[in-house]
Amino acid sequence: MRRLLTDAARTLVPPAGDRHGPLPPLMLTLTVVTGLVDAVSYLALGHVFVANMTGNVVFLGFALAGTAGLSALASVVSPAAFLLGALAGGRLGTRFAAHRGLLLRTATAVQTVLVAAAVAVAALCDGHVTTGARYALIVSLGLAMGLQNAVARRLGVPDLTTTVLTLTLTGLAADSAPAGGAAPRPGRRLLSVLAMFAGALAGAALLGHGHLVLTLGLALVLLAVTSLATHRLSTADAVWARAQS
Repeated sequence: MRRLLTDAARTLVPPAGDRHGPLPPLMLTLTVVTGLVDAVSYLALGHVFVANMTGNVVFLGFALAGTAGLSALASVVSPAAFLLGALAGGRLGTRFAAHRGLLLRTATAVQTVLVAAAVAVAALCDGHVTTGARYALIVSLGLAMGLQNAVARRLGVPDLTTTVLTLTLTGLAADSAPAGGAAPRPGRRLLSVLAMFAGALAGAALLGHGHLVLTLGLALVLLAVTSLATHRLSTADAVWARAQS
């Protein structure tokens, strides 16, 4: 337990000289954003995910088999937008390969614009999401999440992918002491799970009271804060910002 708590504390407040600098808490913030955004997509946009692509592949199979309440078109549009976002994230990763701070700052700034567009669409809907608005939201949020996933992959902070928890959960169990493992980064892995859970819980609670705009607005604020914080913390000579070998 002490090791778990120590690792969690080091993730939330990285010690001076940590090779990833402030990236762990920033990535946890993006993980909360993922929970919020997937709550919106699944609960308000017709049972589709914009960050969890495994779910969309499964939903597409279900929809093509005739399962009620699922849309094959939505399950195709969302991955397509996600892939375009990931492509953009890959290009940003190449452009800012030498400075992880600039990469994260730029990516979250672009995400902020995309989610701001989603907030505007949701506000115009005034609580009644039309078919056109639904797909506009799926596309804008899918682009943002694809971008985030690609950039997180390029940043390479262990156990903080921000959008996928399957391997994180597997690592918690498979690498634990009862399994005979060394249990690396147990606190960080647990925090990653809790961050996604917190975002999903908050999103579901807000949506349950009809607050679509507020839910997306919260994601927008978190992205803007992440971009601003990264800008403030990034310097040309920051060791953590250098490309990882």
